[in-house]
Amino acid sequence: MKTWSSLGCVLALLIVGCAEGAKLAQDSGEGGVVTYPFKGEQGHMMSSFRKDALALMKDTCGGSYTIVREGEAKGRARVAGAIEGSQEVVRERRWGIEFRCR
Repeated sequence: MKTWSSLGCVLALLIVGCAEGAKLAQDSGEGGVVTYPFKGEQGHMMSSFRKDALALMKDTCGGSYTIVREGEAKGRARVAGAIEGSQEVVRERRWGIEFRCR
């Protein structure tokens, strides 16, 4: 039973470690591009990571910023599942926000 418990802990760490939230994809010194994951049925505006993206822009600019444009950014596909025979391809959609510091 201890083996299954250890395996469960390892899987949990892999899942948490693979998740990426909002990140600064480009930094020009006067602004940049922030991206964050979203689910299609949920939409980009309702993603829990949008708030993190807005906070990241505010932190990067040291205050106020202007959104220049936003739209779907290049996502990624990854293989999920550490047990042989249970692998599945997970496609992650990302939303991008280009911003300029004021």
